[in-house]
Amino acid sequence: MYGKLWAVVCVFLIILVACKHRKKVSLSGQEPVDVADFIEAFEPLNLPYQITDTAVAKKKNDTLLISYHVFTQLVPDSILNKTFGKNVKPKIYPMGKVASEQGHYLFVKGLSPDRRAALVLCFDKKNKFITGMSVLQPDANPATQQFFVMDKRYTLSKNIVRKNPDGTISDGKNVYVLNEPAKSFLLIMTDALDEQTIELINPIDSFSRRNKFSGDYLRVKVNLVSIRDNKKPGRLTFFVHFEKKNNCNGELKGEASFTAGNTAVYRSSGDPCVLQFNFTASLVTMKEMEGCGSHRGLDCVFEGTYIKKKEPKKKESKTPKKISRK
Repeated sequence: MYGKLWAVVCVFLIILVACKHRKKVSLSGQEPVDVADFIEAFEPLNLPYQITDTAVAKKKNDTLLISYHVFTQLVPDSILNKTFGKNVKPKIYPMGKVASEQGHYLFVKGLSPDRRAALVLCFDKKNKFITGMSVLQPDANPATQQFFVMDKRYTLSKNIVRKNPDGTISDGKNVYVLNEPAKSFLLIMTDALDEQTIELINPIDSFSRRNKFSGDYLRVKVNLVSIRDNKKPGRLTFFVHFEKKNNCNGELKGEASFTAGNTAVYRSSGDPCVLQFNFTASLVTMKEMEGCGSHRGLDCVFEGTYIKKKEPKKKESKTPKKISRK
């Protein structure tokens, strides 16, 4: 009897020692990491789970760093490219994980020199990657606050609150669920930040338009890129307004500098937004180069090609001929 008991104790001690000496997997190095160990390294989170823009903006301790090499072994780099741009290697930190019947939701924070973002990564029951997306990207607008919430039904809500100049508060929300068969997130509800329909007024309509690129470029009536002359050489004044599906609107007025013969770029101190305008004789193509979230909805960007509106020909005034008197 004592022999059997001693054997059980020995087995228990061997297991205990093995567990104590088991190496903890490092995510910050260059060595390959198994996906199961990668998921295991994230701390469990309780639902509902909330992320605020102030929390995302804070710097993290580099001892918790997930190396870019390890991360992109298990997650497609396209997930990072959508938020931080190509050829950018942000610092990545684990925030936590949520277990569900479908698998795991992992939350990470990404920090690059000019951007901060929180992302969600989804893995199925077999630890295969499904999809991922940015859930919060702070903007530089002091009048707005953003926060993300995952509730107990595993729905994901992107929220924005804005304090208006007149003291009123406006809020907007986009709600998503995981569509595992399609390997994507499905937008199931949206509340626009500005629900009221406003007549589009072009604030620079009366400005001079002598430059060859100056004029109004349209897609539909409420999608406008208006270009006007600027007093400073090598610059232009612009006004952009667009309205897309799912009540996603954007608007921005500013000045852009020509960087090439037919290319102008908007940059402004204190604004992370960077817009590029490429012109031809009859078109302008607009592209959002860096985050303009404070000027638009959460899930749309400044982009697209617009056709230049033909200006009506001015009627020549007929002046009476002078009659010479001898």
